Amino acid sequence: MTSFGRKPGMTIASNLLKTLTGKSSNFRSNTTSLSGSEVVTSHTDKWMQDTSKKSPMELINEVPPIKVEGRISACEGDTNPALGHPIEYICLDLPEPAVCKYCGLRFVQDHHH
Repeated sequence: MTSFGRKPGMTIASNLLKTLTGKSSNFRSNTTSLSGSEVVTSHTDKWMQDTSKKSPMELINEVPPIKVEGRISACEGDTNPALGHPIEYICLDLPEPAVCKYCGLRFVQDHHH
């Protein structure tokens, strides 16, 4: 059996899934059907459906900027290395808070005058 435009592994997987479930499958689809006409297209859309929850950006913006004595700050995301992210060194020379590109924590230089 020849399949043009699809990888052989995908064809085998589609046929196996069809045999096991009795349904056709399209691996290119990025949507999950919930019920009727309601479809969630991404994790973010699913998260934002519940309006009682705050978005991740709203939660991180509630954390006040962290004051640092030096000109350079190191952010690891968490005190526990298993829950953090790669270390990022952040320059604090600008007057506005510097933002960690991984976790969104904000840092400012604490000037002692």
